[in-house]
Parts: sequence; structure tokens; C-alpha cells
Amino acid sequence: MMIDLNADLGEGAASDAELLTLVSSANIACGFHAGDPGMMLTCVRAALQNGVAVGAHPSFPDRENFGRTAMQLPPETVYAQTLYQIGALSAIVQAEGGMLRHVKPHGMLYNQAAKDPALADAIAKAVFAVNPTLILVGLAGSELIRAGSRHGLVTRQEVFADRGYQSDGALVPRSQPGALISNEAQALAQTLVMVQCGRVRTVDGQWANVTAETVCLHGDGAHALAFARRLRREFTAQGIQVRA
Repeated sequence: MMIDLNADLGEGAASDAELLTLVSSANIACGFHAGDPGMMLTCVRAALQNGVAVGAHPSFPDRENFGRTAMQLPPETVYAQTLYQIGALSAIVQAEGGMLRHVKPHGMLYNQAAKDPALADAIAKAVFAVNPTLILVGLAGSELIRAGSRHGLVTRQEVFADRGYQSDGALVPRSQPGALISNEAQALAQTLVMVQCGRVRTVDGQWANVTAETVCLHGDGAHALAFARRLRREFTAQGIQVRA
């Protein structure tokens, strides 16, 4: 069994360099919610040195709230903003002798696109326009995954080690109880069940089916490094290979 392990990086966390020795894919902030050109370059270099697949992590323009503010923007605006962010990171990756591999939206852009077909379509359209070989990463079973398939993109369905799930497979909003899992043992158990069994226990005690092709580790968490090491050890013990 194989699984991709990804982390959202270039957002100002001190753990980026060490996390890049543990994950197989990096989603690098493109400046709209966090990061800047210098930070993007640093992350790209470190990712390439560690053989980690580099992806763009575009967001709504919302640095004040870390990309977590709901916005109702015209699809054409989202299309242009996504093009801009992917293009910026892609240029840095190419200048360093690498190749951009995937795109994963950030924060509220990701969550809204999981449910909004028009928004998801604008993102998928932008990814395809930049490079039709790019992989589109989205919440398992979401509208973003369906939009990627409609546009002929390869998609990867994502699950979260440290987030609570609702009965429809959506993430619990951060404003609600149960959104974040702070207990490492619980997060580890949830991850293994999703990867090995294709299901997750929801906040109301039910089971929801999920397709786990990539697991997200939040790089800005207080215990991100310790949990990443523990997760890698458990994957090895279970015979699960980590690969982009």
C-alpha cells in the first residue's frame, strides 16, 4: 500500500525545513494568504533538495485572516487569481530546475470549492490552462474533484489527519466544535482507518466513506513535526509506503 503525505508550507512556520524531510508533497503558499517571493524560493529549493513534489497552494486574497474568510467572487475573478498564483510559483520552480507537480487550493477557497460547482470549475479551468498535466488536489468526494475530472485533469482525493468530518464527508467548519483533532492518538487512528479502510468516523458517531489518495499534515500546528514523525513510523510499521 502507498500513500502521499502532503503539508501546507511557506506560511511562516519554523518547521518547514524539517517537515520537508518527512512528507512526499509540499503545497507552497503563493502570497495571497501567506508567504512572499523569498519564502516561496526558499521552500522550493528545500523541497527539490529533498525530492519532494512541489505544488501551488493558491488562496482567496486574504492575508489578514490567513485565507479563511468566505468570499463570493465572480468565477472569472477566481480563474484569474488562480492563474496568477500558479504562474508565480511555477516560474520559481522552473528557475530552480524543477517542475510544478500539483495544485491544492487553500483554506476557504478549498472549502467553498468543495461544495460550489462554479467555483470548482473556475479553479480546474485555471489549472488546466497553466498546464494540463498538473494534478488537482481536493477534498475526497468533493465538487473540486468532479470539476478536475470534467476538465481532463488527474485528481488526487485528500483526507485530513487532524480535522473532524461531517456525515456527508465534508470537514467540520473551524467555527464549530470538533473541527480540529488535538489528540495525536486520535488523529493517528483516524488517518490509518481512512487510508486502510476508506472510511472515517464523523462527529455524530456515524461512518462516512472516503477515498484517501493523499493525507494532509497541517504544517502550522504546534506539534506538526512530532506528529509527522509519529505518522511516518506508524506507516512503516503498517507496511504503507509514503510516495508522491
